Amino acid sequence: MERGFKRVDSPAVAHAAVRAAVAEGRRQLPALPLFAGGRSYGGRMTSQAQAISPLDGVRGLAFVAFPLHPAGAPGVERARHLADVTVPMLFLQGTRDKLAELHLLRSVVETLGPRATLQVVDDADHSFHVRASSGRTDAEVVLELARTMAAWFFAEGESVPIT
Repeated sequence: MERGFKRVDSPAVAHAAVRAAVAEGRRQLPALPLFAGGRSYGGRMTSQAQAISPLDGVRGLAFVAFPLHPAGAPGVERARHLADVTVPMLFLQGTRDKLAELHLLRSVVETLGPRATLQVVDDADHSFHVRASSGRTDAEVVLELARTMAAWFFAEGESVPIT
C-alpha cells in the first residue's frame, strides 16, 4: 500500500508488517492492553501471523470483514489456521458480505468455541456499506462497529491483569 501498488503484499511481508506494528504499539504504550487485527486481508494476515507464532503481548484479535473465501467460491479453507489462535477473537461481519457467507462463518466461529465472538451487521456488505432501504447510514454502521469493538476490547482487556 505504501508503495502505491494495487496488488497486496505476500503473506510473509504482511506477517512481518503485523509483527512490526505490534512491536511499535507495545513500545509506545507498554502499560495498555494490546489488541491486533485488521480489515479484510489485514485481519487474515494478522490471524495467520498469530497462528504461526503468538504476537508478543497481544490479548485478542479483531477482524473487520474477515475474508473467509473468494467472492463466488464459498469455502472455509482460509479459516483453518484459526484453530491455532489461542487468544480471543472478534469477528465483525456484514450479512451481505460476498467474501464470507454467513452460514459458513457461523460454523467456523462455532468450532472455535468461547474464544470467538461474531457480531453481525444487518444489511452491510464487505465494506460495511448499507442500502438506503436499511434505514441506517454508513456512518451509523461505523459507529456501531466502533462501539462493539470498544466494549469487546474493554471486556477482554479487563479479563487479563496488566503486567
